[in-house]
Amino acid sequence: MSELTVTSPSGQIPAGVPAHAGFWTSFSTLLRWTTAKIGAMLPLVVVVQALLGAGIIVGFGFLIPNIDTATAQFLSTGAPTVLLMVVGLVIVPQGVAQSRTSGEFTYLRALPVPRPLLLVSELAVWLAVALPSIAAAVLVAQLRYGFSYAIDWPLLMVASVLTAVMATSVGYAIAVSFPPLLAQLFSQVLVFFVMLFSPITFPAGQLPSWFQTIHDVLPVRPAGDMLRAGLLSDTYTASWQDLAVVVAWCVFGLVISVRALVRRD
Repeated sequence: MSELTVTSPSGQIPAGVPAHAGFWTSFSTLLRWTTAKIGAMLPLVVVVQALLGAGIIVGFGFLIPNIDTATAQFLSTGAPTVLLMVVGLVIVPQGVAQSRTSGEFTYLRALPVPRPLLLVSELAVWLAVALPSIAAAVLVAQLRYGFSYAIDWPLLMVASVLTAVMATSVGYAIAVSFPPLLAQLFSQVLVFFVMLFSPITFPAGQLPSWFQTIHDVLPVRPAGDMLRAGLLSDTYTASWQDLAVVVAWCVFGLVISVRALVRRD
């Protein structure tokens, strides 16, 4: 089907996009479309994310008998990273895969807007969804375990935004690079890998040495270390290597996603 003849899925047509619309007009239109696509479920998604963070902090704590303060801090400061990874690597690719199946993705690519803006609008919406859940997780951890944070605000904000963009761009790249069904299956595998086999809520030393080496080049552990250093700056530090790994994966996800968006089918 030619992109020029595709019709809007389910009869939904975004607000008119002039043929030569400016950046902000195009972006705001796509932003409204992306938000409306989630619709009334948007507040529910935010609440579910907050509950997931609370569940990780409280539920995983039950698995550790007589949990001490240091362990509680490590667990609690890892929860925000899990939340961001779940949004970017699971929710985003599943949503994009569904839009490809329904024809919505093809329709949006046919609109007279710069195609990279499709990715930017997704990043903006899911960033807004993910960040409040971090605040909820931090509050729940403090109420549950009673420790205090030593927050490095600049580092925390940079680490949060960079991790959210990295996870979302990589998830988007997965969704546009693989067939929809395979992308959805891959995202389901990733959620187990992030929650159970990534040293975010437990120290990397508990993994075999070869698995620790793998995590040195994957973005999950470095992102977790950066966020942890932002929340407990008096106990943990982040290295420039952590930043380099996360940035490299962020660039990789953005490049793959943009190439998939701008290519001619």
